[in-house]
Amino acid sequence: MANVQRIVPARPAQVFAVLADGWTYSDWVVGTAHIRDVDASWPQKGAKLHHKAGPWPVSLHDSSEVLAVVPDRSLKIKAGLWPAGEATITFELEPAGPASTKITMIEEFHAGPLNWIHNKLNDLILHRRNIESLRRLSDIATRSDVATRAEGHS
Repeated sequence: MANVQRIVPARPAQVFAVLADGWTYSDWVVGTAHIRDVDASWPQKGAKLHHKAGPWPVSLHDSSEVLAVVPDRSLKIKAGLWPAGEATITFELEPAGPASTKITMIEEFHAGPLNWIHNKLNDLILHRRNIESLRRLSDIATRSDVATRAEGHS
């Protein structure tokens, strides 16, 4: 299980606004090359986003599905990464001050080769990837256009 945290200088509603916009995932999820489609009901339970992962010409088409959602608090998705496997990824958002959020990202593989090959090198690579993903998520969440959009949902 890869578990990373980051304090972001943005309110939980701002961070959640990015999570709720499925079209941004290729901008901040390391390894996602392109978002092909997003269900109109994203991020409601059962909604899917369809993506390409990996470098061209070996990029793969797969999808991720929302398993649970609590607006401005958490999002849990089942991420398809076949043939590498399948993971459950949970984003937990906690206020960390008047205008800050602690994001906890928990990634757990439960199917496929990445689940079978559990070693320190694999854990280190996933940990570094998730640190970078949260850094990118933070950059997007702190943009003024995201703050303005989040104001309308608070």
